[in-house]
Amino acid sequence: MEIREGFENMDFDKVTRMLSAAYWSEGIGKDEVMKGARNSALVIGAFIDGEQIGYARAISDKTRFAYIADVYVDIPYRGRMIGQKLVDYLLNHEELKDVYQWMLSTRDSHSLYANCGFRQIDNPQRLMALWRETPNSRRPF
Repeated sequence: MEIREGFENMDFDKVTRMLSAAYWSEGIGKDEVMKGARNSALVIGAFIDGEQIGYARAISDKTRFAYIADVYVDIPYRGRMIGQKLVDYLLNHEELKDVYQWMLSTRDSHSLYANCGFRQIDNPQRLMALWRETPNSRRPF
C-alpha cells in the first residue's frame, strides 16, 4: 500500500463512489467531492497496485487548526490499519507541522482515532454547530 498526496493524484470517480456510500456524505456528487478536495489543505489517498482504496483530507489554516474529514477505506480493505495510516500521514505532514489543534467527528471509529492520539472533548458544551440544508439534506452530526 502506498499513500499519494495532491488533488491531481486522486481518482475522483472512485473517491465519489466511496464517499457517496458513507453515512456522513450519502449520495454526494463528484462536483461536491472535487470542490471540497480543491479547497482542502491536503488530500491523500491509499493505493494498492495503482487502484485507489482509501481517501482522507485535512481542512486547515496550516497554523493553529485542522479538521480531518472524509477518512474512508473501501470495504474489502478494512481491518488492515489503512485508515490509521492515512490519519497518521495527515498528522505528521510537513505542511501541517505547526498545527496544534486537530478535530474530527466520527460516529463509529473512536478506537481508530484514539490510536492516533485523539480523545473525547473535555467540554463538549463549548462546541456549537450550524447546519444548513443541502440539495441532499445530509446531516453529518
